[in-house]
Formats: sequence, structure tokens, C-alpha cells
Amino acid sequence: MKRIDLIEVKHERKIGESCEYIEPNITEDCIFYADGEPIGFYLTKMPEKMCKLADLANAELQSKNVPKTEMQRPKMLGFDKNGKGIVDRSCKQFSTILGAVPPKAHMRRPYPTQSSVHGVKTAQTFIKAMLLLAKESEKLIKEILPTQYEKQIELFNDVPDKWKFGNLFTSSISNYNISAPFHRDTGNIVGAVNVIICKQKNAKGGGLHIPDYNATIGQVDNSILVYPAWRNMHGVTPIIPTHEGGYRNSLVFYPLKAFVGIK
Repeated sequence: MKRIDLIEVKHERKIGESCEYIEPNITEDCIFYADGEPIGFYLTKMPEKMCKLADLANAELQSKNVPKTEMQRPKMLGFDKNGKGIVDRSCKQFSTILGAVPPKAHMRRPYPTQSSVHGVKTAQTFIKAMLLLAKESEKLIKEILPTQYEKQIELFNDVPDKWKFGNLFTSSISNYNISAPFHRDTGNIVGAVNVIICKQKNAKGGGLHIPDYNATIGQVDNSILVYPAWRNMHGVTPIIPTHEGGYRNSLVFYPLKAFVGIK
């Protein structure tokens, strides 16, 4: 695998800003290094077993079997001959959370809980596929970044089993057609990594842009990105369908610090 040393650059990006379309400059299998240490990796295609699990999870998510939080947001479709953006304002976007959900006092729930999706009978195939996918992701981390794997196992020593989704994560979210603005995952366990698995069909874009390093990671269909999302501000480039029905779905596993030491 190629080694990519991440070098900091100056930029004027700010939290909350949307990311414009940027052609990826990271498009091949690689391990990311920062300050001489490996901190993550990117594979353009996962092992076959993981691809099949991702296909199943993706199909179930798009079915009526899985409860979803839906939203309607403008979506960039492309540009006209004058360079003006063509926007679909009826774009269907949705997300589903699995695993542990932290306390939310502002919603009158000052206690942690498990996602309500776990109690839905028709969602069990989706949940099982996602849990198996999380565990297969952990095997990849152990193989490619063994030091990171051991570190994350140690970081999870004080996370009770009931709040774990796999062994290295507490939670999962699936984002369908959502291009997140620039943000930093400040709720994550410092020192841990996230996993982002991409399912994409008849669409381009949806790459992860990290302005601190001027890095845009392609995230093609069946790719996997392992990265410490707490480390840098990042955003997702617009998802642009190339044919009718085109979409990009990200299957994400992440570790929340709210569950360290909680009973």
C-alpha cells in the first residue's frame, strides 16, 4: 500500500461551511501518516465478505424495513452551460443511527440509551449486517494498523459492553445522500478512529475533504476509510447523480467518549 504523509497547509475553511465539489486527489489504496506515525488508511475496495455485507446493509436501509430520519434538502445536480448550479430541492435524504445514543438534556433525555431501531423487528437483518460489518472492519484495522487496534482496545477498557457496537465502536450512522458541512467529531474518543464505508451508484462526489492537509479522498463504491475524525475539521463534497436514481450512502462506525466510564 502507498504511504501518504499528511502535511499541514494554511486554509480559510470554517466549521459549518459547505464544501464545494473538489476532484479527489487520493484515489488509491494507502496508509496515512502524520508526524511519522500511521493514523489511518483507505482501500478502494474491501474484501469480498465485507462487500457482500455492505450490499445487504445498503439494500435493507433503502427498504421499508428500517426506520429512518428523513429530510428534504437542496442537492446539487450539476451545472448549466453558463456555469450556474442546477439544484434539486426535492432531494430525498435520510439517516439511521444504531448502537449507543448519548444523553441529550436539551431533548429532556439526560441519560444514555440504545437506538430505538434495535427494537424494530423488521430492522434486525440490517442491524446484524451492520454489526458484522463493524467486526470485519476491526479485523482490517488489526491487520493494517495493529498498533492502532491495540490502542483502541485499551481505550475501550472503560466502556461497558452494553454500550459497544462491536469492540472498537459505540455507535453507527448510515447517511443516505447527505453531504455534511465542515465539522470536527469532538464527541469522539481522542486517539480512536472512525470507519466510513461507501455505497455509491450512478453518482460522483461524496468525497471526504480534509482542508488541513488539502486532501480529498475519493470514497468510491465498496471503499473503506479509517480515520481519526476527532483530529481535523472535514466535510463531504456534493453528491451529484450521473443518472436518475443515483445516490451515495455512507455506513459509519464511531466511538463516543460519552460512554467511557459510564454505567
